Amino acid sequence: MKKILFTLSLMAVSFGVFAQDNNTSTTSSSTTSSVANRARYSRDFFMLQLTYDNWAGADSARVTGFSRGVNVYLMYDIPLKDHISFAGGLGIGTSSIFLDDQKIDMSNGNSQQVNYVNTTAFSKYKVMTTYVDVPLELRFRGVPDNANKGFKAAIGAKVGMLLNAHTKSKASLGGEKNILKEQNKRFFNTWRYAATARVGWGNWAVLGSYGFSSVFKNNTGQEAFPYSIGICLSGL
Repeated sequence: MKKILFTLSLMAVSFGVFAQDNNTSTTSSSTTSSVANRARYSRDFFMLQLTYDNWAGADSARVTGFSRGVNVYLMYDIPLKDHISFAGGLGIGTSSIFLDDQKIDMSNGNSQQVNYVNTTAFSKYKVMTTYVDVPLELRFRGVPDNANKGFKAAIGAKVGMLLNAHTKSKASLGGEKNILKEQNKRFFNTWRYAATARVGWGNWAVLGSYGFSSVFKNNTGQEAFPYSIGICLSGL
């Protein structure tokens, strides 16, 4: 997972350098639209999002602590008219949900049911999911020719495909730290769908998202609709 995020970050930096070089070497022509000229300088190609995560509708789960997520996206911005553009992209989204004195039985035979088991054996217990996301945004920029300045806002959606799902627990065993990871995707929905929004100034924004699909499959007996609030750093 760390390797994937690192690779995406390097791609974003390289892409930004290329875009800046291209901009300095390209002169404006009379045939170039004014809208394209205004958006060419900075289009928010890169987005890094740090979020607080939780589950709605998960009545049996006791979510606790600072459950969190990290999203890294590369976007392509298409100017539509003054101040307005559309952007689509690709990236990785992760979420870690911490449970309070609970665990999910990931090895309960052939059962498809998600069972929350009460336990005090762990000092920390989390459910982690990783997705390949396709984010889509309709954007407004107060400064059309530079997304790194001024007021900006966006509404949109994202579609994600599950890459990995696992639980991770920490406990003391014989006076030493014991970490156990259990990986099993059979309880989790392959696809996720969410509405997104962000508003900010310059390179920084606050964001929110709400999932319309449950983390777990319909036949598992449990629902968990993910939602997030956080901050977004964007640029290039």
